[in-house]
Amino acid sequence: MRIIVCGVGAIGGTVAAALALAGQEVVGIARGAQLDAIRADGLRLRTPGGDARARFPCVADPGEIAFRRDDAILLAIKTQDTAAALERLRAAGVTTQPVFCAQNGVANERLALRRFPNVHGVTVMMPAAFLTPGEVAAFSTPRHGVFELGRYPAGRDADDERMAAALEAGNVAAFVDEAVMAGKHGKLLLNLRNVLEAALGPEADSAPFVPPLRAEAEAAFAAAGIRWRDVGGSDPRRALMRQAPVEGVGRSGGSSTQSLARGTGSIETDWLNGEVVLLGRLHGVPTPANAFLTALGARLARDGLRPGAVTPEEIAEGYAAAGVRG
Repeated sequence: MRIIVCGVGAIGGTVAAALALAGQEVVGIARGAQLDAIRADGLRLRTPGGDARARFPCVADPGEIAFRRDDAILLAIKTQDTAAALERLRAAGVTTQPVFCAQNGVANERLALRRFPNVHGVTVMMPAAFLTPGEVAAFSTPRHGVFELGRYPAGRDADDERMAAALEAGNVAAFVDEAVMAGKHGKLLLNLRNVLEAALGPEADSAPFVPPLRAEAEAAFAAAGIRWRDVGGSDPRRALMRQAPVEGVGRSGGSSTQSLARGTGSIETDWLNGEVVLLGRLHGVPTPANAFLTALGARLARDGLRPGAVTPEEIAEGYAAAGVRG
């Protein structure tokens, strides 16, 4: 199996580097300064236990890859970029190769299944960060992270087993699960606070604003008949990825916070809190807290605001104006 990593950022970069260092055949798809740095000097992976530089071929577009039958595509991009990436993969000749959605949210798999028959979900638990072009960090030990994977919408097959084996060799704990989307919906519950961290800053206390988000999501899941499984602190697999410092590297917050800090011009809130809003509107469940934060996320990205640009008082006032209870 050759693994094509589409999106060599925090998660994709950690995985691509870890796989390449373990001897796995990897091809990256990146852009801009990150692409230039990898081509020039490889990708540096910094972890609590070491500092290594991985070298693997990297391209700007999948059209530069001669795809093989034994390829597997690992999507590690934000959901707002998924549709365009899938179109480029299809144009490049991808047909029945497995597509693994190692992404937050639960919409990517459906987008992929419209175009490809062999789609797999991946629940990603990996505290990682893009540092500078050519350098990423993973902040956990003894494993770089924990991935759960399985076919979409359900099931498991030999591609899942092969991908899990490759990840394990790269020090990413991998579990194959026939009901992977239950875990991904559980991860979605955790990701609902991402926009709060981005708005208030990673050092601020966002906990008081989280309960209404989760309550709305659980009510929407119930109304839609969606099963979910806790992948948070009660999941025993979390012991495999205890967060730990990386020498000389500070934590920059989660994925949404990193997007704002880098000024990417987009944020994934529409596909996290916005997913809850969509379910609520489809099934008659009020979701005012998630709707307020979805709109806030769009404003943060549109106006180019930095992490910490919003005060707790503004969140409280927004909740009150939206009629959020609890």
